[in-house]
Amino acid sequence: MIENPILTGFNPDPSIVRVDEDYYIATSTFEWFPGVQIHHSRDLKHWRLLTHVLTEESQINMVGDPDSCGIWAPCLTYDNGLFYLIYTDVKSRLGVFKDTHNYLVTSPSIEGPWSDPVYLNSSGFDPSLFHDEDGRKWLVNMLWDHRTKHNSFGGIVLQEYSVQQRKLIGERKNIFLGTPIKSTEAPHLYKRNGYYYLLTAEGGTGYEHAATMARSKSILGPYEIDPQNPILTSSKRKELYLQKAGHGCIVETQAGEWAMVHLVGRPVADDFCILGRETAIQKMEWNEEGWLRIKGGDNAPNHRIQEFSLPEHTFPAEPDIDHFISSKLGIHWNTLRLPAEETWLTLTERPGYLRLRGRESFNSKHRQSLVARRQQGMNCEAETMLEFQPDHFQQMAGMVLYYDTQDYVYLRVSRDELLGKCLGIVRTVNGKWEEFSDSEISIEQAESCKLKFVIVGRNACCYYAINGGEWTPIGPKLDILHLSDEGGDFIRFTGNFIGLCVQDLSGTGKHADFDYFRYTEQSINPVGL
Repeated sequence: MIENPILTGFNPDPSIVRVDEDYYIATSTFEWFPGVQIHHSRDLKHWRLLTHVLTEESQINMVGDPDSCGIWAPCLTYDNGLFYLIYTDVKSRLGVFKDTHNYLVTSPSIEGPWSDPVYLNSSGFDPSLFHDEDGRKWLVNMLWDHRTKHNSFGGIVLQEYSVQQRKLIGERKNIFLGTPIKSTEAPHLYKRNGYYYLLTAEGGTGYEHAATMARSKSILGPYEIDPQNPILTSSKRKELYLQKAGHGCIVETQAGEWAMVHLVGRPVADDFCILGRETAIQKMEWNEEGWLRIKGGDNAPNHRIQEFSLPEHTFPAEPDIDHFISSKLGIHWNTLRLPAEETWLTLTERPGYLRLRGRESFNSKHRQSLVARRQQGMNCEAETMLEFQPDHFQQMAGMVLYYDTQDYVYLRVSRDELLGKCLGIVRTVNGKWEEFSDSEISIEQAESCKLKFVIVGRNACCYYAINGGEWTPIGPKLDILHLSDEGGDFIRFTGNFIGLCVQDLSGTGKHADFDYFRYTEQSINPVGL
């Protein structure tokens, strides 16, 4: 069996492509760098994170991008020996306007190097490229309409792309206004048996999310709506393990089977998804009338499905611990808005350690010294050991549970006028700052300090160990539902990260050295949580 989700933790908006016997899924990364994760499989069951697409500042500069902006909904396709990746860089999302710039990069290899971006348009988000049988290429994207008397999701627009001129050409045409479910987005075009099939996401990316289908004999329409839409949804079925089902993309295997990868969410408690939006897969089939259905007849996402008729292909297990012995960051590490550079992050200045130099605060949307990885299991542990000698209270270093600038939990070393070098917990909930001053302790004699988070569902506990001693709890058990897509004042899109960080608000660039980082997932709740 294949167990969903296949890509756990913040891996939304999947776009799948098959090249011979290899399958690749691209997922959104929002304000996190590098941009666009590429996952690889040969059997649609076992997956590995293979590479990233946007790895250079020349390809994407997200400095100042608001929370949950940046890289939205990539579309990965392949034609005539070349990979095409379309993506949106969102510069604003709240309010009546959305600034959504759409770009194209290409590469002969999935592992790059990828080209510098070609600008396409800014009329809406979720762009997708379709390669027609006659060699023409077409861009589709949702149209954002800021006029309050109109539906802001203004339909799906189509325009031809010229490879020779490297730009969109011809008239832009609105080919599909959507179904009564509304909020029509995430278009993908396919051609089968003389029909153009338009797969869209509707209902918003929350608990009313859905995948819908329409078709036409002409790419320009008119498009006939599937009479049994939505073809995939978990709307109003709270008993389902997989919620938020929608935003799909389909692929045909070399054995002639069909699969849809799609977005899902798994609530930790109530309707809160700390892990963010994830990727699941369903077996699909075409009925006699030429419409696409989940195999078995229902339109609900399945937690477990039968394997595909493909040879099993596994990958080596990822190590739990990073000893920072490489000169480059491991593939699971991410930074905010900008790539890591030697001025603030180095693995070579002190071999075997990650050295971070303090920069701006967690409020900053510009230059934070934070490196983090996704939380991918509901029950997990993360630990590190750091050496840090702060001179005053404006210098801090430690480990953080980070959703965005408004919500985080920070187990950090700093300096206090009375305690000296100290360890304590601070957090923000919807932007409101909170200090657990009763739990703050002096560690003046500590040369090194180990830090640990233990997360079980909606709860997290903090631990420390001084100079190689025993683990000791610090602070209260914390409810971390605010570290979720639903935890803020507005809907958000990224999921929780676990990170290492340093701040120096005095501007002197004080550094901390991290000896290792361990991340492990557990299937059984630890005692006491």
